[in-house]
Amino acid sequence: MSGEPVRQQVRSFYDQIGWQKEADGLYQNARYEDLRPVSAEYIHRCHLRVKRHLAPEGRYLLDAGSGPVQYPEYLTYSEGYQYRVCADLSIVALQEARRRLGEHALCVVADVAHLPFAPEAFDGVVSLHTLHHLPLEEQPNAYNELFRVLKSGKKGVVVNGWTDSPLMRRWAPLVALAERLGTWVARLRSRAVAAEKKTSVSQPTGTFVRKLDAAWLREHLQGKIPYEIYVWRSVSVRWLRALVHSITGGKVWLKLLYWLEERNPRWYGENGQYPLIVISKERRS
Repeated sequence: MSGEPVRQQVRSFYDQIGWQKEADGLYQNARYEDLRPVSAEYIHRCHLRVKRHLAPEGRYLLDAGSGPVQYPEYLTYSEGYQYRVCADLSIVALQEARRRLGEHALCVVADVAHLPFAPEAFDGVVSLHTLHHLPLEEQPNAYNELFRVLKSGKKGVVVNGWTDSPLMRRWAPLVALAERLGTWVARLRSRAVAAEKKTSVSQPTGTFVRKLDAAWLREHLQGKIPYEIYVWRSVSVRWLRALVHSITGGKVWLKLLYWLEERNPRWYGENGQYPLIVISKERRS
């Protein structure tokens, strides 16, 4: 599937399902994140990694594929900017973003692979969990577009997921075992097993998802766009839900994991589940 049918599918999913709120007040799309208290500090600190690579202040920050700017940490990225330009295919997403950000938000219906903005219009750029919704052949152009609208001397951040994470592949047998044990314990307690545990969280039903790996990124960006790969989060939601629990000291293990990621951000970025890709535009002399 490619081109306009993909855009229509993604827009339809997020307008009708993904950005609709459920009974708990959370967006339906939040089911693809681990929001349990045991993981909260780790998730919070990972979200804040984006901000350290952005200019602390400026006039315009572009949020390409903004969604509703759903997590509190996301709001902090544009604290020092006059405006946050939210660009998304979903009208519902933009309505929610405007509700959360008020006059700070400038909302534009736009395709991240064909941005309707002038060159060097933005002091910073973020794109979070968006580019993998594009057909693979269009993703290099999305990076080109983000680079094109970024001002010289500034940086942008792309967070996405690898299709095949070597780190998660190594953990796969233990994760599968933990899931089977969890199912067995739940049945013993006569509790229904949540449907999402049977569904891969990296493949949300109803959306077009085709992710990449570090080799693909090097092939398409090397020599064209200056970039660096760091870690955003090295483990998947499936890994977290299967292996991290309060009763087994989950918070302590996640503190250790975060420390390891901070010590080796490039290795965990290339081998873990979610890289943080920093694109840089050199300052013109």
